Amino acid sequence: MSCFFSKAIFGIASCVALLCGPNSSTKAQEDTTNQFYEIETKYIFGFTEGSSIGLQGEREISFETVAAFGKRDGRYSASETKLEFEHTPTQFMQFELGALISTHNIQNVTDLDNRNAVSFGGLFGEFRYLLLERGSLSPFAVTVSIEPVWRRTDETSGERVTNFELETKLAADTEVIPNRLYLGFNVLYEPETTRMSVGGWNKESTFGASSALAFRIVPKILIGAEFQYFRHYDGIGFNTYTGDASFLGPTIYVQLTNKSFLTAAYETQISGHAIGDPSSLNLTDFPKNRAKLKFALEF
Repeated sequence: MSCFFSKAIFGIASCVALLCGPNSSTKAQEDTTNQFYEIETKYIFGFTEGSSIGLQGEREISFETVAAFGKRDGRYSASETKLEFEHTPTQFMQFELGALISTHNIQNVTDLDNRNAVSFGGLFGEFRYLLLERGSLSPFAVTVSIEPVWRRTDETSGERVTNFELETKLAADTEVIPNRLYLGFNVLYEPETTRMSVGGWNKESTFGASSALAFRIVPKILIGAEFQYFRHYDGIGFNTYTGDASFLGPTIYVQLTNKSFLTAAYETQISGHAIGDPSSLNLTDFPKNRAKLKFALEF
């Protein structure tokens, strides 16, 4: 499965490169197409976020789907789609608002009920602030973001729940080669509390760190690779460690027009461990594979 999605992403990159690549019919067209202009980095790394805030006054609507595949046994797939509106009131601040749509297809997975459903998942918001601009004083740009989420559908099981989550993330990136090769880093802390249909509130937290490279093969297309590491805990303050997991996979970003883009990523769990489970992967707290697809339109 991971091999298939990796080949698919790079196949898309090759095809779009041919379509968007320079036209050799005239020298003027070739020079214009090959101009590597400055680009926003927020979405070029896949799951890892870049530091860019965007232009003051800019608005955007987008559709972003993150899907999870694979558990220890049975058949498992789940996805969460964000329908979001984004606005940048100043060059240092940005906020997003939107709704969540969840899907679950679960058959014969240990500790999970069989389910095949599409449901309203909840609501979310996000606030981003640019702490440090890239320039003569610093080769890095740094942004902090806070994303509160209310869910009525559990991400993993698809059960009806009441869930509150607050993801806090620090995103940094730099240009290794100006306007061609980019390096991004994320660190996140995600506490959440959940009340199931039966029982009290369960509290948990996740620590995550990631790094990604994105290379601009033509002015409108970037391909890259991404590594993510997560640690899961019971309790919102990293109280009891339950397991960890590492993910690795390819990414692609395509600037479709001046006002629209498409980004996709796929990653597979390459190592992991759950407390009490001797297996080599952690498929209790995390899925085996993850995929992301996002389309956005600015106005």
